[in-house]
Amino acid sequence: MTTINDIAKLANVSRTTVSRALNNSGYVSEDVRKRIMKIVEETGYMPSQSAKSLRTKRSGVIGVILPRLSTETSTRVVNGINEVLAKEGFQILLTDTELDKDKEIDYIRLLKSRHVDGIILLATNINDALIQTIKQIQVPFLAIGQELPGVTSLVYDDYHASADLTNMLIHKGHEKIAFIGVSPEDPSVGKVREQAYRDMMKEHGLPVSEAMVGQGDFTIDSGYEQMKTILRDCKDDKPTAVFAVTDRMAIGAMEYLKEQGYKIPEDMAVVGIGASSMSKYITPSLTTIDYFNKDAGKKAAELLLNKINDKKIEEKFELTYRLILRDSV
Repeated sequence: MTTINDIAKLANVSRTTVSRALNNSGYVSEDVRKRIMKIVEETGYMPSQSAKSLRTKRSGVIGVILPRLSTETSTRVVNGINEVLAKEGFQILLTDTELDKDKEIDYIRLLKSRHVDGIILLATNINDALIQTIKQIQVPFLAIGQELPGVTSLVYDDYHASADLTNMLIHKGHEKIAFIGVSPEDPSVGKVREQAYRDMMKEHGLPVSEAMVGQGDFTIDSGYEQMKTILRDCKDDKPTAVFAVTDRMAIGAMEYLKEQGYKIPEDMAVVGIGASSMSKYITPSLTTIDYFNKDAGKKAAELLLNKINDKKIEEKFELTYRLILRDSV
């Protein structure tokens, strides 16, 4: 196995010079750097991570806790995180809670035991046990998607995004708007988005029929089933539009409507949130909110690096969004 001493001997330089060239620390002339890197490439030399960790007091690893590894939102966020961290020489270690809030705490402790340099959590809930665990581990930490008290948080503007969608439907003449949400255990998606919908309906003097309000679980199937239930329960007073808080549930609702012979948007307008790839290609294409998830991942990584480097940063950052108007309205 090639060692750093072998590289130094082949390049006719000191071990310290090789270390500087590999770590971009300290001065090394361009000619010498090129010679060292050519030898590294030819020999296939790989620096020892454990030795590097002992030297820098860092593992070079960032833990990322996802609610679901398979979702498009998670993939986009992780791509953004990795794009920034890879340039800084960090690797990411992914974990998947499968929406189990107890696993969030388990994985935080596990990542602490793996000596990661920082943790990014795509948060789906807020509870005292979670906050306490984050404070106990004393590892640079950042949450995306929920505002956690005392924790640096990167949040989406769920209220105004949902208000914009509701207002858009109202301005297009819809007075009976159904709503498919999720459990309030997810404060941002389950509470804030629904509150914005209710506030805008009230602001325009429009009643909210509880028969038109359903609760799904983020899946396409749940959107389908909730749309079925709403139409069954509103047999004599059907909505003319439906607002689902995720694209997947909106797509499920659209599928049920099409099966029942509804024309979209002539008979029923449909909107969602997430700007998923499916939203663009389903027929009709879905009106949605784009939260720029990859940019969120980049911003999260940049902020976490600042925390790791002991730079002072604000506790809360709010992300932007855009409304994409398509054929479903």
